[in-house]
This record gives sequence, structure tokens and C-alpha cells, in this order.
Amino acid sequence: MAPRGVLTAIISVGLLVTSAANAQSPERVYRIGVLGPGSASGDRRPFEAFRDGLRELGWIEGQNIAIERRSAEGQLDRLPDLAAELVRLKVDVIAAATAPAVAAAKSATTTIPIVMLTVTDPVGRGFVTSLSRPGGNVTGVTYGVGTDTFGKGLELLREAVPRIRRVAVLSNPDGPTQSLIVTSIRSTARSLGLQLQLVDARGPDQFDAAFAAMAKEDAEALLVVTDPTYLLPGAAARLADLAIKSRLPSMHSQRPPVEAGGLMSYGPSIVVLFRRAAVHVDKILKGARPADLPVEQPTTFELVINLRTAKALGLTIPPAVLARADEIIHQ
Repeated sequence: MAPRGVLTAIISVGLLVTSAANAQSPERVYRIGVLGPGSASGDRRPFEAFRDGLRELGWIEGQNIAIERRSAEGQLDRLPDLAAELVRLKVDVIAAATAPAVAAAKSATTTIPIVMLTVTDPVGRGFVTSLSRPGGNVTGVTYGVGTDTFGKGLELLREAVPRIRRVAVLSNPDGPTQSLIVTSIRSTARSLGLQLQLVDARGPDQFDAAFAAMAKEDAEALLVVTDPTYLLPGAAARLADLAIKSRLPSMHSQRPPVEAGGLMSYGPSIVVLFRRAAVHVDKILKGARPADLPVEQPTTFELVINLRTAKALGLTIPPAVLARADEIIHQ
């Protein structure tokens, strides 16, 4: 029998070896696919907010997660192939931004969890059964149906430019929530004594014809019902440029067109929605089922005003409206 001291030494060495082996055993690395219609080199703030949200929850790239980002670069017909690529990579979850990306991901897999980012009316689009009990493999955050948002946007546009009487409403007639949104806008317009001109554009290639129709009817301002195609690379800038050339103060529901030269935007904070989506990813990676995770609705809204555009249009935004802005773009 070995002396007691020798046994103690052997046991101690064994414990040290076991501890070292455990310390060196690699932690599982989960793969998160991120799918979007735009450009990876575009506005990075939403994606950075998503990544920051994951980091705050303990998910660190290069340690326990790897992010596989796929962007369609404005070509929506590429989304199905990109979604299929993420499925072949066997990612653990797909975070899909906008309805076309969610639709592509949903068609590509019925088993990999999908977290929606900034999707309008996911129930109406058939992505989930209900907001409280999504069912299937899709959950996430929604941009809402958008009806109240656009009515409020029209009110703010009127406050910023009190002289307007006739407002053009630009929208994609194929949008699943267009009729609900237009009904809300009509109701707000009646209460404000405004006349509406409904103008269709199924994509950026129809912008020129849409603005020609606005000019023919003497529109004095523009309310844009944002469609995913309106936010494709170059589309937001084109929309803003046409509005300025047409001397139309414009109200949008998202920030990018205002950064590109639109006058104002009012709507849910996209950055906040992306950050909140990280919470859904966290829960899924920890074992939650998408079918049981309620879809989260927006709670943070922001008003952004571009004073450079106001100056170009010869407008002076009332101080009361400026005081309510969450951000003012000067340059």
C-alpha cells in the first residue's frame, strides 16, 4: 500500500488534471443566422443594437455564438436562396428583418426557430397564429399593424406645416395591411379637415409616376406608408430627393428616409426593436419554444426631424414640434 502522503499527492494531481481539462473544454458555440433584404454596409445601428443586446445577455461572438449574416443587397429574389443557405449551415436560430425575409425563412424551414425583426402585422401575414401564442417556429418583435402610427404621423405633419390642406398618401397597394392603414389615415384626415390623394407605388421603379400624379393633383405634402421595397438600397434617398424636388414636406414611419433627406419620421424605434429581438434569441437558445413565446409589440416611438430639409423647403418648424423631437438632424 502506498504511504498516505503519496496517496494524497496522487489525488491532488488527479484533481488538478481534471480541473484543467474542464477549464479547457470548449463551450458550445451556437450559430445565429441574420437575414435581411438590404445591404450589410447600410445603416448598421439596428444590427449593432441586436448584437449589443445579445452581449448584455452573455452571448459573445467568438466565444459562445457565431453570427452568420446574409443580406440580399436590395434584390428580394435572393432571399429564398440566402435562407436556404442558412438552413444548410444548420444555424440554431434565424433572425429575419422585414416580412420578405421572414417569408423566405419560413418557406426554408419548419424546424429552425425564426425571430422576426420589424414585421408589420405578422398575424395578418400568416407568420404566426396570434401574438400571444404564435404557434409554429416563428416569434419575435412586430412593428405593429401601424394604423395608429400613421394617423399620429399625419397629425404631426399638420402641426409642423399648418398651411397644408391636401396630402398625398404613398403606399404599396399589395401590402396586406394597406386597407387598415388607409382607413385610419382617412379618419385622422377628416378630423383635421385634410383632403387625401391616394397614390400607389409597388416599388421604387414606380416612384416617378407616383410623384407625377401628385403634381397633377396639386398635393401639398406627402405621407409615406413605408413598404420594405421603399427601404431598399438607394430607394429611401430617391424618395427623399423626389419629395424635395416636388416641394413636398414628407412624413415617414421610419428613420432612414429622413436621414436621406425626408422631412420627418414618426414610428417605433427600429434600434429598440432589434435590441428586444435579442431577448427572444436568448430565450430560444436556452430552450424556449418559439410557439410559446409571445410576439412583442413596440413600446418606444420616436420623432425625427431633418432641419436641413426644412430649410431646403423654406419651412420653419414650430418650436412646439421641435421640442417633441427625439432627434433633430442639422447636417
